[in-house]
Amino acid sequence: MTKRILLKLSGEQLQGEFASGFDPKRARWIAEQIRPALDDGAEIVIMVGGGNYVRGNQIIGQGIQPVSAHNIGMLSTLMNAIALADVLNDAGLPTRALSTVEVNQFIDHYTFRRAISHIKKNRIVIVACGTGRPFLTTDTAALNLALEMQCDAVVKTTKVDGVYDKDPMKFPDAVKIDHLSYQEALTNPNIAVMDKAAIGLAMDEHIPVIICDLLTDGNILRATRGESVGTLIS
Repeated sequence: MTKRILLKLSGEQLQGEFASGFDPKRARWIAEQIRPALDDGAEIVIMVGGGNYVRGNQIIGQGIQPVSAHNIGMLSTLMNAIALADVLNDAGLPTRALSTVEVNQFIDHYTFRRAISHIKKNRIVIVACGTGRPFLTTDTAALNLALEMQCDAVVKTTKVDGVYDKDPMKFPDAVKIDHLSYQEALTNPNIAVMDKAAIGLAMDEHIPVIICDLLTDGNILRATRGESVGTLIS
């Protein structure tokens, strides 16, 4: 069984049925998917994206400097972490949100010691603001955090049930791939399910990455148990 996982949630998933913003019903669904994994003994660290509000790359230009744009993207992840932690706590799942950027009025600052202390108290830990630095995606931040938190695997949930040889949204004949090597994930131009820097970090440190569908009931539990789900990159 996988003891401790890093769960990567995109902002797009947290907007749920809305065109943008945060969907509490989707967050409640996520809580009910995490619950059986916790009951089964898993430890959960969550890295949240922020694309449901704004992505830094979308607003660069017209006077907005790249660093400012990326900082605004980090603030989007902060809003998601605060809201998601509230929903998880309300669902009876003890959760603490932390930020790699200091915003002490709103959220506790992330340190390794603080995060590990929460995990040892059987709490979910949500981390906002990625690495806290511009020009790095939350995918890369997720791998970095997974290594720091000594996670056994990274589970990235998506809109589809794994990695395909081409975009399944565009090509009906796309074929699902059950297992990929790190090298294949890095070099195949048709595979863009995760930032290449993140895949490279996973390869260097030999941490498995599971790509699976968020909205398939039981996927998170199966992933924490080490069962076959979605696509395994290893």
